[in-house]
Amino acid sequence: MALRGVWLIRHEPGTPLCGSVRFSRRYPTVEKRAKIFNGVSYVPVPEDGPFLKALLFELRLLDDDKDFMECRDSCSRINKTSIYGLPIGGEELWPVVAFLKNGMIYASVPLVEQTLSPRPPLISISGISQGLQLLFGIQDFLYLGQKNDSELNTKLSQLPDLLLQACPFGTLLDANIQNFLDNINFASVTQPQKQPAWKSGTYKGKPQVSISITEKVKSMQYDKQDIADTWQVVGAVTCKCDLEGIMPNVTISLSLPTNGSPLQDILVHPCVTSLDSAILTSNSTDAMDDSAFSGPYKFPFSPPLESFNLCYYTSQVPVPPILGFYQVKEEEVQLKIAVNLKLHESVKNNFEFCEAHIPFYNRGPITHLEYKVSYGQLEVFREKGLLIWIIGQKFPKSLEINLSGTITFGAKSHDKQLFDQICIGGTAYIKLHFRILDYTLTGCYADQHSVQVFASGKPKISTHRKLISSDYYIWNSKAPAPVTYGSLLL
Repeated sequence: MALRGVWLIRHEPGTPLCGSVRFSRRYPTVEKRAKIFNGVSYVPVPEDGPFLKALLFELRLLDDDKDFMECRDSCSRINKTSIYGLPIGGEELWPVVAFLKNGMIYASVPLVEQTLSPRPPLISISGISQGLQLLFGIQDFLYLGQKNDSELNTKLSQLPDLLLQACPFGTLLDANIQNFLDNINFASVTQPQKQPAWKSGTYKGKPQVSISITEKVKSMQYDKQDIADTWQVVGAVTCKCDLEGIMPNVTISLSLPTNGSPLQDILVHPCVTSLDSAILTSNSTDAMDDSAFSGPYKFPFSPPLESFNLCYYTSQVPVPPILGFYQVKEEEVQLKIAVNLKLHESVKNNFEFCEAHIPFYNRGPITHLEYKVSYGQLEVFREKGLLIWIIGQKFPKSLEINLSGTITFGAKSHDKQLFDQICIGGTAYIKLHFRILDYTLTGCYADQHSVQVFASGKPKISTHRKLISSDYYIWNSKAPAPVTYGSLLL
């Protein structure tokens, strides 16, 4: 679990190289280990120049890179991750973790502790998640409160010293780079116990532990026999542990009810000290069966001072929380719409809010509307060509609601009307926005009595749960619609 190198590259379109390396760090000891582990499949990390050119080529960021390249652009190379293979001197450097944000490319090369031929599955390479953690930490550090290039240059100049503490010898200790800023050029403070390199200080005050589980549900619904609806849950467990002592230890257990949906694709924070092997091997690419591990999911860890994401997970729940259909029929200058939404009986019928946004792209303003709604209120934004169906905090006892209407549009005006390249003709959608507090779709919860804290004082333990909609679409069943598959919802 180490990194061979880290790079920050500024994307500069219009310049001869289309970019420049603003920061790089290699770890020679890790490189020697890579040569031993990879054997004949070993490819050395190149100098900054060749690395820059190869990465920009793979990301299609070169100015003159317009032609189709079979080795990079074929359908067999569709990339659903941020993991790339770079062509280096007739060989391929893999895996390279890279992503572009705010004009800066963040890249790292994790150590793979085995041969690369054949390529091992990504889930077995722990260095990939560590590489992403470090790159996200660097990104947060660079742009937290950053206002201009001068401040960015100052932070870049601080990175070498910060990485000595956050990632010594290529091994990530703490991805929160900001924690180490106050330690630069400061003499170490005498402590009764040895202070860990990844922890910048200690907490003094009333002990308390806060645990928040947030699940986001995504869905694409079509109401068509030849296209399957898709949905998926992505969860995150956020913790804030205010505990006295140098190295307090905490164990949190996530549990599921009898009919709960097993957690999969679990990624944990580096502070987690150990995990059950069943947690690591549960992934969404496997077929679901009765033998799937359903908890409890125990996470022992020594917490950092700040709030952090203890783990992320996905889950394949049996049904979406709200199932619906949307039908649009065009008659001359009018549109006839029909909407039906049904809340599944297993879902908690108590929303913080619930709305259905119905946009009409590539049309003029709404000049006339006749509608009938069985429940809730309808708000009309005529100039924007948008309807918002405010359902409120509860569905009726029947758990089913309907909206129908006839809409007339005026002449198009490109200044104010919504435009979309996909929603042309009858292609249209409804997007649901809702939030349910004290509820998760998987049933996942953290029992206060199961939280174990090994520190001075008895802490106050609080737990919170919520379900939030995210990219929750219902497409017009009477027209073509873009199709996604379950694996793409990630």
